[in-house]
Amino acid sequence: MQSKLLRGTFILTVGTILSKILGLIYVIPFFQIVGREGTVLYQFSYVPYTIFISIATAGVPLAVSKFISKYNALEEYAVGRKLFKSGLVIMLTTGIVAFLIMYLAAPMLAEMSIGDEKADLENVTTVMRAVSFALIVVPFMSLIRGYFQGHQSMGPSALSQVVEQIVRITFTLLGAYIVLQVFHGKMVTAVSVATFAAFTGAIGGLLVLFWYWYKRKPYLDELLTHDKGTMDISIKEIYKEIFISAFPFVLVGIANPLFQAIDQFTFTQAMEAIGKKKVAEAYFSILNFESHKIVIIPVSLATGFSLALVPSITKAFVEGNGKSLNHQLNQTFQVLLFLTLPAAIGLSLLAEPVYTAFYEHNLLGAGVLSTYAPVAILFSLYSVTAAILQGINEQRFTILSLLVGLLIKLTLNIPLIELMEIKGAVLATTLGYSASIIINIIVIKKFAKYPFRLVWRRSLLIAIFAGLMWVGTEVVYRVLLLFLSPESKVQSVAIILISAAVGAGIYFYLGLKSGLARRLFGNRVDRLLSKLKLFGRRKAVEN
Repeated sequence: MQSKLLRGTFILTVGTILSKILGLIYVIPFFQIVGREGTVLYQFSYVPYTIFISIATAGVPLAVSKFISKYNALEEYAVGRKLFKSGLVIMLTTGIVAFLIMYLAAPMLAEMSIGDEKADLENVTTVMRAVSFALIVVPFMSLIRGYFQGHQSMGPSALSQVVEQIVRITFTLLGAYIVLQVFHGKMVTAVSVATFAAFTGAIGGLLVLFWYWYKRKPYLDELLTHDKGTMDISIKEIYKEIFISAFPFVLVGIANPLFQAIDQFTFTQAMEAIGKKKVAEAYFSILNFESHKIVIIPVSLATGFSLALVPSITKAFVEGNGKSLNHQLNQTFQVLLFLTLPAAIGLSLLAEPVYTAFYEHNLLGAGVLSTYAPVAILFSLYSVTAAILQGINEQRFTILSLLVGLLIKLTLNIPLIELMEIKGAVLATTLGYSASIIINIIVIKKFAKYPFRLVWRRSLLIAIFAGLMWVGTEVVYRVLLLFLSPESKVQSVAIILISAAVGAGIYFYLGLKSGLARRLFGNRVDRLLSKLKLFGRRKAVEN
């Protein structure tokens, strides 16, 4: 049973990571097809869509999977099936309602985003309405994924995620290319096709789930014949518990889109106030689409490692094992900082070639990315501290911390943009997230009785290693600039690969020599070293 669970978790993790990688890489060809004009339109639609989809699902699929797993363990299979059927109706209903609200509210959302220019309003409205159709399918599909996960069957979820991304990205790129290059159509049509791809991707993912359902229905029906039938559970009570427990995490899940939404609804207004409305949309694309997509890369990797430790935190807290809890929290914070800090610093240092490799050579874009990259550390810290609050059953404070952060962002965004343009928006985000993290840390310290002494000491050590890595990478980067140009895509990739390899080598060596890497990752480090040594020996034999 344990090996099956581990295998399932591994499959789901691989599927999720592959899905995320696909979701990041496609922006490179997409930018080449539609340019900045297209990415501006695209981003205007996707921030509201992300918020609507989070509200429409409201954490129900994940919660339903947990309840189904619980009642299956009790051999009350009929309860899980009843919950699944009612969940499908609820998700279909909330999806249709969310679609109607977004579709009908699109003109108002467009006006809030860009002001009252008629041509632009019509374009943004059209694109928003194109993406809204996905809201009908995605919540429904998410619940079916949750149902399979509740039966410890992770393959359907993993494959449907990957297929959804492949279909969406293929439709996005081919659709935009055919509209612009084959039919010589308008940009708004190309971007509308690209955003409608969210609907086609969801259909692709749903068809995979339907196929799995067809294949596994005999087995699932057979489980019902072994149902004990001793429990009469009120679905109403279960859903009440689901929504109460899920609500704080819906807010955490949409924290980043909410911060982006504040930029979307205030950026143009602030730029217009300082006489720069003409460049506002291009600047907005650089901030909220181009730079943000790159900054999220180290966040996804680091939080994935750190959040894996959260179940252990929950277990230690529930058992009242203070020593184990402190150890788990130490590990979580240190792993997070050990992975995120060098990635953010490296990204900031190599911003110019990275921006060129992803999009085009643009000094403004590179400058914004360089400023924005360190904020990745805050994004990661917020996600993990919020998850820890869940682990110690103090999730109510996540609502308070998020609201304080959003209030600071909302209050400071316009004045800071008027003062510093794009970098003002980045600073407002930094201050908002910092406030939220400080509140989360205070709550963790108070309720988990966690002393941060070791983390502060290790953070200083990690910062010293990252600083030495930065110096080494900076030297190599400057030398490479004598021979290679960050204005060329191919040469930018070469600069990134060589500089990053040197930086990672310095950082890993310091982590290894100090013993910090082994303390954080245990025997994984020894396994990696043995593989590298084996690889080295093979090379020597071949030569």
